[in-house]
Amino acid sequence: MAGLCTAGLCVTPVTAGPATASQTATHVKVTPEATAKAKAQAQAKPYCAKHKCIALTFDDGPWPYTPELLDTLKKHRAKATFFLLGRKVANRPELTQRIAAEGHEIGNHTWNHPDLTKLPDDEVFSEINSTSDIIYQTIGEAPTMMRPPNGATNAHLAQLMAEMGLPQILWTHSTLDWQARNTKVIAERTLAAAERNAVILLHDIVPETVKAMPGVLTKLEKQGYKFVTITTLLQGRELRGGEIYPPRPKKK
Repeated sequence: MAGLCTAGLCVTPVTAGPATASQTATHVKVTPEATAKAKAQAQAKPYCAKHKCIALTFDDGPWPYTPELLDTLKKHRAKATFFLLGRKVANRPELTQRIAAEGHEIGNHTWNHPDLTKLPDDEVFSEINSTSDIIYQTIGEAPTMMRPPNGATNAHLAQLMAEMGLPQILWTHSTLDWQARNTKVIAERTLAAAERNAVILLHDIVPETVKAMPGVLTKLEKQGYKFVTITTLLQGRELRGGEIYPPRPKKK
């Protein structure tokens, strides 16, 4: 089957089929040592059960400020989750590839950033599917989660996302960085929001946010935080399609 090439990255679909006799005859012998190692790994605590984790998430990219943010994250050995817009992925495929290559997680943030709760179903599906498709074409993997623009969701959107198999990732704290546009304020808000297993909403399209991150990461490192993706934060838990994470607090 022919491969799919985009911006220098070739993706070759793999077709699964029944194993041949030669394939089934080459199984690796399971030794007692390998069994013990597998058992130990299964019993090992998830990373965030042992460490003080925090998830920094960045929306609306990729953008010209994203490379500077990636440099900062790399310097601090930090991983983050980027919720990307499909139209921007189409315009910056190499930058999208860099995000993935450096170990960050990529989520679906729609093609044009509309309020999905105000669209007919066919337009919702188009916004999500077109974005998942361009991400797949660009990095060879489709996103396994989405973030509704502005966090706007309802029971009907949850049902549609359930049909698509995509959980909805929101946040525990928003810095409102797009509104503040002030490096000091954004840094203060991010540090104030920090707590174990927090999911913090930021934007790599805001230059002041990118400028704030070196100082923020340095201070949080001194407090013992580890910067992880959403998947790592979940500690092995699999979210259902349409499920909201982190769950919203129940109204009193």
